[in-house]
Amino acid sequence: MPCSRYPMVNIYFLQMSHSIKTNNSLTNFFSLLWQAIIGKETDYTSISIRKAIFLLAIPMMLEMMMESVFALVDLYFVGHLPNSSAAIQTVGLTESVLTIIYSLAIGMSMAATAVVARRIGEKNPEAAARAGMQAIVIAVAVNIVISIAGVVFAKEILMLMGATENTASEGTTFVRIMMGSSIIIMLLFLINGIFRGAGNASIAMQSLIIANVANCILCPLLIRGYGPIPAYGLTGAALATTIGRGLGVCYQIFHLARGNSALKIKLSYFKPQFEQIKAIIKIAAPAILQFVIASCSWIFLAELVATTGGDHGSAGYQTALRLMMFFMLPAWGLSNAAATLVGQNMGAGHMDRAEQSVFVTMKFSVIFMAFVTVLFLTCGPYFAAFFTTDAQIKAVAVEALRILSYGFILYGIGMVLVSAFNGAGDTWTPTKINVVAFWLFQIPFAYLLAKYFNLGPTGVFIAIPVAEVGITIAAFILFKRGGWKKKVV
Repeated sequence: MPCSRYPMVNIYFLQMSHSIKTNNSLTNFFSLLWQAIIGKETDYTSISIRKAIFLLAIPMMLEMMMESVFALVDLYFVGHLPNSSAAIQTVGLTESVLTIIYSLAIGMSMAATAVVARRIGEKNPEAAARAGMQAIVIAVAVNIVISIAGVVFAKEILMLMGATENTASEGTTFVRIMMGSSIIIMLLFLINGIFRGAGNASIAMQSLIIANVANCILCPLLIRGYGPIPAYGLTGAALATTIGRGLGVCYQIFHLARGNSALKIKLSYFKPQFEQIKAIIKIAAPAILQFVIASCSWIFLAELVATTGGDHGSAGYQTALRLMMFFMLPAWGLSNAAATLVGQNMGAGHMDRAEQSVFVTMKFSVIFMAFVTVLFLTCGPYFAAFFTTDAQIKAVAVEALRILSYGFILYGIGMVLVSAFNGAGDTWTPTKINVVAFWLFQIPFAYLLAKYFNLGPTGVFIAIPVAEVGITIAAFILFKRGGWKKKVV
């Protein structure tokens, strides 16, 4: 008999069909999630764009989240030291100075990602591996000088940043350790950039997980002391972070040497090849300058907050920045997926697919940043209270979080667009945007609001989202013009 004569039977089969589809969807989702986390060699130029973004973005978002955890863990434990204001300020100001190192590391990693992704897209993994190793040679040579300067001028660096004599004296050892070990920071970023360009984002994520687990265990032990382990206080935070990052780099080197991915490494690849080095520097130089411009702006803003808001204003601002970066870095990880897809698809000759990947990634970024905006506007006081019990520091942090969050959605879009330019090897375009947005607008605008209109730190907070909105608008216009499609790497 036809089922239509029995309505209850129809309903039963409809429910069963819906249940099967739901179960299949969940199974597929968790299967993809597991594939993204453990890593699996995939041709990202041939699978669906949404799937490619998912497989790349999940480990990249987790990687960036793990990177931001370093500062938050340090901030949490030093924020509960007896002289927490000076300790928080030291960590924050040192992180601001380290953004120069981060700029070099990120600039080099952007160049490595662009070149490696393009070669992988061209189905030339040997050339990709050679390019990656030459990037490491460049990074090590440059960073030796920076490390020595950081160790020698540690106290002067803190004083230059606006720290008081007392804070600078207490934080000198912290700065020496962090700056002296900057080669580890450089390698951590750079090698992860190489893996991302090759499409193996899971190894990059795993290295950061190892580094963070070690840091989370060592921080309380070395800061507070336990049993035979003496309490090193603020210095313990630097030791824990350095050891943790060092373990992450060891994990990266193990996988490079093992050669179980698209990148097959040989010792001969480390021999300087000047044509390859020249090609990498051509991309890396503007990429480094791009982030140095932004970093110098952040350093100036940190100094402006310190001089107009005092120790409490500076500590509150640094607390807000660390919280902001914790939630912003996953969005940066998402944008890194766009960089890899743009590079690999351009290498494969799929220009339309490269462009479409950027707009699909942009949609995901908008959703994520909208969620973060709501979270900051509603839960800002609770986040700040977790890291400090000082009412004055908390008040500044909450105000900063509220004002900064107004530009998050457009900031997320801007990050995807900038990453797309960098992934294409067009590192000059975002560099020029940064010069105008940060140096010609943000710094003068912040100074005007903070000093001339006597808004103090609040003026600095206002200048940040305004400048970021300008960056996004400019990046969108230039991306639509399509000059990046003509870039040869």
